Amino acid sequence: MADTVVGATPDPHAPGDDPSRRDFIHIAATAAAVGAVGAFAWPFIDQMNPSGDTLALASLEFDLSKVEPGQQVVVKWRGKPLFVRNRTPAEIIAAVKDDNASLRDPQTDEARHKPGKAQWLVLVGVCTHLGCVPTFGGGDYGGWFCPCHGSHYDKSGRIRKGPAPKNLEVPEYAFLSDSKVKIG
Repeated sequence: MADTVVGATPDPHAPGDDPSRRDFIHIAATAAAVGAVGAFAWPFIDQMNPSGDTLALASLEFDLSKVEPGQQVVVKWRGKPLFVRNRTPAEIIAAVKDDNASLRDPQTDEARHKPGKAQWLVLVGVCTHLGCVPTFGGGDYGGWFCPCHGSHYDKSGRIRKGPAPKNLEVPEYAFLSDSKVKIG
């Protein structure tokens, strides 16, 4: 053991217990261990990502020029029916008029379509009660009617009567041009 002189300055280059060196060694060892575990675990974690064919089904581009005013087209999206409706001016007026009606799931017509595109209504065609597919033009409100248990939706897809708890779902979508929409 070396003798220590009282009042002497320790040699910073002498081997021993340097706290900054010890901290660096701990940090480096921890980083190496985390890196090794991460390199081992990444293939396992990465295999949980959706496959390319699944990602391709996640979105859908649709040509709106095929849908005449007053017409609805049903397309399949993520295994569910999707209603793409080109509403007439009279349908839009009726839907806006019902904004102040007593609604179980309150939402304005404006909140259910993109700004400046009120004629285009895009809805997931699954009843929010038990998952049946509603038909258009039936029911008491001129919108969709679910024949399974009698839910009535208006011209904006809002629930008005029957057991369904919520409005027909509006999926995420964006207009790519005046005649093309991307859903999902």
